[in-house]
Amino acid sequence: MDRLFAEGTVNAAETGQGTPLVLLHSLLSDRASFDKIAPPLSRSFRVTTPELPGFGRSRAVDGGLAAVADRMAQTVIEAGAGAIVLGNGYGGFVALQMAIRHPGIATRLILADSGAAFSEAGREAFRTMASVSKAKGLAAISDVAMNRLFAPEFQEQHPELMRDRRAAFLRTDPEVFQAACDALAGLDLRTELSRVKMPVLVLVGEQDEATPPAMSRELAAGLPDAELKIIPGCAHVPQLQAPEVFLDALGGFLGLANAAPA
Repeated sequence: MDRLFAEGTVNAAETGQGTPLVLLHSLLSDRASFDKIAPPLSRSFRVTTPELPGFGRSRAVDGGLAAVADRMAQTVIEAGAGAIVLGNGYGGFVALQMAIRHPGIATRLILADSGAAFSEAGREAFRTMASVSKAKGLAAISDVAMNRLFAPEFQEQHPELMRDRRAAFLRTDPEVFQAACDALAGLDLRTELSRVKMPVLVLVGEQDEATPPAMSRELAAGLPDAELKIIPGCAHVPQLQAPEVFLDALGGFLGLANAAPA
């Protein structure tokens, strides 16, 4: 069932009982990207899956990534004491910024396919997506967006999923998307990683072209207490592409004997 957080500004689905586990989605997707892993995780956790500010029924916020992180920090606090936060892609950058700005906000952090800073080529990709979408609309970059989420062969093998994911992307508020692209193009959190004191699991799909494995290696190396796992055969949203493999990668860090989908 859905519940409102952060003074009614954040809409989230909530299911299960136990330790709070908050799942933050990527920029090119929506909270449905967690649909395959939320049910099995809810057997052990109270799983909260928000729509990030400006997505779905969550109210947008001004002030860049820091303001988004602050808004989501309110959500995590309201989700309950001892929360664990998992962020994928843009959600991972939000989670990392949140952990830096709000020490102690979570007991553990899982950063899937994100990083602390992009290369110049990565920054330019965001600038291009922002400018083209502003000039021609999101449809003009929908192929680029899908290619950043999934490898071409996976797209060919899963046409129905790709139709669903493309439709989800096209529902994104263009101004929210462009602001997020601008924020990510200018982001560099590398000098602040030492402030993240909680244990962190860094995950990345080996085929991720949006946030390549090199970014996750750099991220894990800069964090005081981090473990890195590379997920074979996956791109930017491994929890959707290979949920069983993704859950297995989480198992030891979350203390799960078996979290595979039923």
